[in-house]
Amino acid sequence: MNQIIFLDYAGVAVFAATGALAASRKQLDIIGFLFFAGLTGIGGGTVRDLILGAPVFWVQNHDYLVVCAAMAIAVYFSAHLIESRYKLLLWLDAIGLAAYCVFGAWKGLVMTGSALVAVVMGMLTATFGGILRDQIAGEPSVLMRPEIYVTAAMAGAVTFTVLDIAGLPLLLSAAPAFAVAFIIRGGAIWFGWSFPPYKSRPGRRPEDIP
Repeated sequence: MNQIIFLDYAGVAVFAATGALAASRKQLDIIGFLFFAGLTGIGGGTVRDLILGAPVFWVQNHDYLVVCAAMAIAVYFSAHLIESRYKLLLWLDAIGLAAYCVFGAWKGLVMTGSALVAVVMGMLTATFGGILRDQIAGEPSVLMRPEIYVTAAMAGAVTFTVLDIAGLPLLLSAAPAFAVAFIIRGGAIWFGWSFPPYKSRPGRRPEDIP
């Protein structure tokens, strides 16, 4: 139990750091840093808990808010030392995605016993906070970038779910799943891995539709 909870805290902390980095790129004040750190750090997990009908994790345990605030303050005083904040944002997002897809899948499996729900919860937990961050900050959305993103979260969630159902100990299910998600997302960032995009003829104008 404690091993998997570590991934929850790690996911919150790393995503909070990416939110604060987005705030630094927009040159916001400390309140803006706190807002974006909180939004990104707890966003995906909040939606997950609401869908599962579970108590919202940060309402039950305020330590998660403290983690978000600490990361916001740390980035506020150190972001100017980083040469490429957007590149760091992407790599931290990859770490957060890998941690959170595993934790989300675990919680979905514990709450429902459904492998399909576990995978969906892993994907949602791992991606929703980053999507909110980019949308509100006006950053290029990680979801709309050409390289693989959601697929990495799905691969990690599937790996954890399969290994856990097979009866492996929690750590031996979580570690390979984290690695799979991070390697896929890291390869996408570093090498530009992507799937062939959808190509079709242009859509008709509304006035041309009978």
